Amino acid sequence: MNRISLLLFALSGICFSAKSQRFEKTALGAKVNINETTTEIQFYSPGIVRILKYPASKIFTKRSLSVTKSPETVALKIVQKGDVLMLYSKDLKVVLNVRDGQINFNKSDGKSLLKEKMAGASFTDFNDSGTKSYTVAQSFVLEKEEPIYGLGILQNGKLSQRNQKIKMVQNNTWDFIAFFQSVKGYGLFWDNYSPTTFNDTAEETSFSSEVGDGIDYYFIYGTNADGVVSGMRKLTGQVPMFPLWTYGFHQSKERYKSQAELVSVVKKYRELGVPLDGIIQDWQYWGNNYLWNAMDFLNPEFSNPQKMIDDVHQLNAHLLISVWSSFGPATKQYRKLDSLGALFNIGTWPESGLETWPPNMDYPSGVRVYDAYNPKARAIYWDFLNKGLFSRNIDGWWMDSTEPDHLSYKPSDMDTKTYLGSFRKVRNAYPLMTVGGVYDHQRAVSSDKRVFILTRSAFAGQQRYGANTWSGDVTSSWESLRNQIPAGLNFALCGIPYWNSDIGGFFAGSYNKSWNDGSGAKNPLFQELYVRWLQFAVFTPMMRSHGADVPREIYQFGKKGEPAYDAIENAIKLRYSLLPYIYSTARKVTNDQSTFMRALMMDFSNDKKVLDINNEYLFGQSLLVAPVINAQYTPETVVNVNEETGWNRNVTKGNTIAAVNFEQIKSKKVYLPAGTMWYDFWTNKRYAGGQELTTATSLNTIPLFVKAGSIIPIGPNVQYATEQKWDNLELRVYEGANGTFMLYEDENDNYNYEKGIFATITLNWNDSSKTLTISDRNGSFPNMLTSRTFKIKLMTAGGTVQGAYRTISYTGHKISLKL
Repeated sequence: MNRISLLLFALSGICFSAKSQRFEKTALGAKVNINETTTEIQFYSPGIVRILKYPASKIFTKRSLSVTKSPETVALKIVQKGDVLMLYSKDLKVVLNVRDGQINFNKSDGKSLLKEKMAGASFTDFNDSGTKSYTVAQSFVLEKEEPIYGLGILQNGKLSQRNQKIKMVQNNTWDFIAFFQSVKGYGLFWDNYSPTTFNDTAEETSFSSEVGDGIDYYFIYGTNADGVVSGMRKLTGQVPMFPLWTYGFHQSKERYKSQAELVSVVKKYRELGVPLDGIIQDWQYWGNNYLWNAMDFLNPEFSNPQKMIDDVHQLNAHLLISVWSSFGPATKQYRKLDSLGALFNIGTWPESGLETWPPNMDYPSGVRVYDAYNPKARAIYWDFLNKGLFSRNIDGWWMDSTEPDHLSYKPSDMDTKTYLGSFRKVRNAYPLMTVGGVYDHQRAVSSDKRVFILTRSAFAGQQRYGANTWSGDVTSSWESLRNQIPAGLNFALCGIPYWNSDIGGFFAGSYNKSWNDGSGAKNPLFQELYVRWLQFAVFTPMMRSHGADVPREIYQFGKKGEPAYDAIENAIKLRYSLLPYIYSTARKVTNDQSTFMRALMMDFSNDKKVLDINNEYLFGQSLLVAPVINAQYTPETVVNVNEETGWNRNVTKGNTIAAVNFEQIKSKKVYLPAGTMWYDFWTNKRYAGGQELTTATSLNTIPLFVKAGSIIPIGPNVQYATEQKWDNLELRVYEGANGTFMLYEDENDNYNYEKGIFATITLNWNDSSKTLTISDRNGSFPNMLTSRTFKIKLMTAGGTVQGAYRTISYTGHKISLKL
């Protein structure tokens, strides 16, 4: 071939070597056929690469349910040397062996990040409900001691997910996301929605999905954990702001049986002076099971629902209400969806039309799950939700069973036809579709009220839908409490920051047996567990008390002056004092792709001791939280139940105990990460990082530390989040390092912030000069404070507060002061 021919061939984008496979240069990277498999390397950004593999005889087209990002124009250099094809962006070097198809991902300097296993891709013929498809798998090779994190909400108690085999099919308490990230600063998202097995062994790490038309995954390089989270959100969607009130305290139980009971709970909190922002109504306000999820108040005990809603609002609280992914046969929704062919024939909750346990199957409920993959079905769902509930000024949605409940499983259930193919093909993405349907439709009709959804399941990309996922109907046990910390951390490391759990655990019947007044809330065993769970929940994105069998309202645990009551009240008030810190952190989550619950490896990856710590974390970037997760005053009781058997109120015999002295001081070991100094939040004593401490605890306190250089705003004593503006904030400055904090404020509950209608004040601490600089206020919004008072307190190395408060007036203009 002469030079002219070579030039024309190169310009056409087709390159080859006489001794190697040819490749095709594409708009996003390269494409090559290797051993009857087509491999495509597509750069979506300099640090995000999509890999597609499929039989060469097929055409693979797919619209991702999770990925929303369009590919960027990326400057690429593509070089082939023999059998090695190299694609360079400014962040990555991707190497493809054009003989065997193996792909290696490297930093731009050539340092290895992740390798596919040689011959690690496989396609096995699979008949997917009459459609020819494949079971697809891909294997990778990780370094021997390389921790990885993510995979969703897992109840296995582990932080690093090495040496695990996990069957990923959404269920009540495990929410699966086929994504992990490594301490080396990369993440991998396996974009498949069918039942998938993740398996990590000494030889390989793999994803294998029951059905797929091809292998489709994304490699994300972010240099560190925050960068990987940022990359995942850029790929699958950003996080909207939640209303300020959602960060307050929420009370719930299974269930308030009348509107009078629900309103009385809010009134009682107001009488007691205990802060409360949300009350949540669980199921059966619609009546019997044949009317399941009617989205209307058909139960005679809710005869005047508008009055109930108005009463709650007049008490300055908000109301969330339960809605499900299924409908009873007597509902209008059922009939309309059935006419569309948008109801599934799979076993779901409730199985019987009668409220009995075990279910009386002589009277089947007829309840069916709706096809959330169908856009017309999602529109019908919203239409009834809007007319029945949103029009009444309900504040948020408790979307239960969004996995959805799949009981009495039969293999043929997976052949069920959905709008997007078999249920098998799209099974794990169900929560994304049903939650997204409500978010998208509410956004379309109103910008005055931010969407807030509490949901039981999640999938990749769900962070873009205003949803806070809880960890399902977990058992009331210390083991379950311990599991919640790594469950929340791994979920956050998948890029989804909003998570919570039922405070006290859901199934608590074992604490309610043989107790002298029939109320497990007076049982010291449950009191200790509940208090510790509540204290942990102070430092989660939503603080929500809920469960069955044992009532959860504060006054059920005693009265003021009694240990359990006082510990509960103090925890709730601590949460409210931190609202300026929490809401400002929420802005960083939305604007800067930050994270609320931060595994210690996110900020201290150079300290090898923290890489697999599963019982401590940062809340925001300043507060180190070490919840008490072992019983200190009472024996632990282990309860083994599941979603089905948990409803049996006679699962275990009760546990009672003689009088307990909750006044004793106890202790707990805490590891302080290296690389910074730490202050005890309660005593202000300072400690060097890189050491394990034995710290004092009481029923009122858990170990809580503040990173040196932090600036923590402390809010006013309020009964609800918006009771007072932040015009008299306390600023605690912790010396020992430079630091910065951005105080964020807006209108609290609309989408005007998306138009730039908000204000920020940046606070900078210079440790060497002991100078605090409060910047000019940036931005504005209606009715904002134009002047305010800051009370400044300097925390010093001696464990004491340096001097009294320094009080200054601030009118929006820069102030610098030495402390």
